[in-house]
Amino acid sequence: MINEKLRKLFDTAIGIVFGLILICMVIGIAIGAVRLLADLWVLLSQEGVTGKYIDLIADVLTLYVLVELSRSLIEYFDSQKLRMTFIVDGALVFIIREILIGLFKHQLTPEMIYALSALLFVLGALRVGSALLYLKDKQLEDG
Repeated sequence: MINEKLRKLFDTAIGIVFGLILICMVIGIAIGAVRLLADLWVLLSQEGVTGKYIDLIADVLTLYVLVELSRSLIEYFDSQKLRMTFIVDGALVFIIREILIGLFKHQLTPEMIYALSALLFVLGALRVGSALLYLKDKQLEDG
């Protein structure tokens, strides 16, 4: 009896917190998209784009990370579970973003490239494994 009440209170509190986080993320994505358009306009008005396009790529990938994380929160409201695939997708895009920026600015050492490559491999394996487990669970529910 008490455990059920505590569980409902916990679920309600988590729902409220995740809802607030989701609202903040949606507002952040909207602000980021507007700023991205403004930056694009500035980029078009400049003579050379060589130095600015990495900022544009970084901004786009950052927005994509936020979208993936917000998708994981939306999935939580649907199934009361956080799906690993959306979280790993966001992490993969974030690591790729860092690699692109570091390579463009010539700031990555060989050791860092090896470490990031290993991290990408592990995250990729985790992504494939979580997708396979999700499909297996889905088949068990349907079958």
